[in-house]
Amino acid sequence: MRILIATDAWHPQVNGVVRTLTSLARSARALDADIDFLTPDGFRSVAVPTYPGLRIALPNRREIARRIEQASPDAIHIATEGPVGWAVRAYCRRRGLAFTTSYTTRFPEYVEVRTKIPTSVGYAVMRLFHAASAMTMVATDSLRQELAERGFRRLGFWTRGVDTELFNPHHRAPLDLPRPIFMTMGRVAVEKNLEAFLSLDLPGSKVVVGDGPQKAQLARQYPGAVFLGEKKGADLTAHLAAADVFVFPSLTDTFGVVQLEALACGTPVAAFPVTGPKDVIAGHPIGALDHDLRSAALRALTASREACRDFALERSWENSARQFIGNLTALQPSRSLRPARRAPAPRAVQG
Repeated sequence: MRILIATDAWHPQVNGVVRTLTSLARSARALDADIDFLTPDGFRSVAVPTYPGLRIALPNRREIARRIEQASPDAIHIATEGPVGWAVRAYCRRRGLAFTTSYTTRFPEYVEVRTKIPTSVGYAVMRLFHAASAMTMVATDSLRQELAERGFRRLGFWTRGVDTELFNPHHRAPLDLPRPIFMTMGRVAVEKNLEAFLSLDLPGSKVVVGDGPQKAQLARQYPGAVFLGEKKGADLTAHLAAADVFVFPSLTDTFGVVQLEALACGTPVAAFPVTGPKDVIAGHPIGALDHDLRSAALRALTASREACRDFALERSWENSARQFIGNLTALQPSRSLRPARRAPAPRAVQG
């Protein structure tokens, strides 16, 4: 099966979407599926307002058509709702081709934090985008329920996995810091809610791994925390394994692949009981969830590192890829692109 995935998020960006798509493609090969990507590479780009260092592509219609036709896919999946995603959506709609989408980022909440545009406006745009899809894939049951309540239709399930060979507890970075070490990792940006972690009164050390537009401000504001910058590959794994607790303060992630990566390194997770953490952590002895993040962080110290690793070993990227491909196969029984169904009009935004 030949699959083309359109995405606005791509290397050199370091985030959950890029890691998910890269891992999906690698695992799909063992399942007789070839995945190509239609990415921002080669398109003119502009800087994202309010987000220094991040750029978005400005795709042109002719080149989008050329790349899709060159790939000659059996199925098209749109992973992001950015300019590349909208351009591929428009191509499919013009030609009556079916496609699937995935809801991986809470853009309405992110936009509201940065611009004060109400989330009601953002969700109206997201409903319009995904309404044309044959299936919108989500990573958790709680997100599927939430989006259904917001008027999204034809929701399917596509979970996430973790590379347990790369992420392992065997080699720990020699962090010469007071214990216990509470660590967070990811994009250092306002939507990640890092101040909820950095402001906690915790024993030992607080460590931030990652880079982003808020790093300099937070380093000044919280001089007692240690900011290590971006880490990759085995170096990243070694730092996750060296932590005593991984703290995930985000309130807006739809899943948080980094939770599984920390668990694969034997590091328990502390988080708020919101979509993502409650789908991964709740009901398992691998961390703690609490509206009081300090309480969750301290309770997570008692979790078994062996239990964390065992939990991650059951969540492979191969299983995730099998689920993703199964969704496409169910929608494309002839192994060719079907005409898309006419999308229903988007529901009116509720006040």
